[in-house]
Amino acid sequence: MTNEQGHQLPPLSPEALAALGGGKIAYVKPISPEDVKRLLPQAPQLEPGTQLFALHGADGTPIVITDSRESAVANAWSHELEPVSVH
Repeated sequence: MTNEQGHQLPPLSPEALAALGGGKIAYVKPISPEDVKRLLPQAPQLEPGTQLFALHGADGTPIVITDSRESAVANAWSHELEPVSVH
């Protein structure tokens, strides 16, 4: 990563990345049923190919898993978090 002046920036540590946004940013990303099982081993079996979305805190902690991006965004707002998309 480079800054506006073209200087190489050091990579961010996981801790520094988690601190970005002062605890007010959450990430919305599409996930598969296999991802759900990896994140939450106790989750019920889900139909393969089901489209799901996860809302994660900046530190990567899952907050909610839902079947619509809109629901994940609404959940972020209800927790006073600024949702951003991760691709």
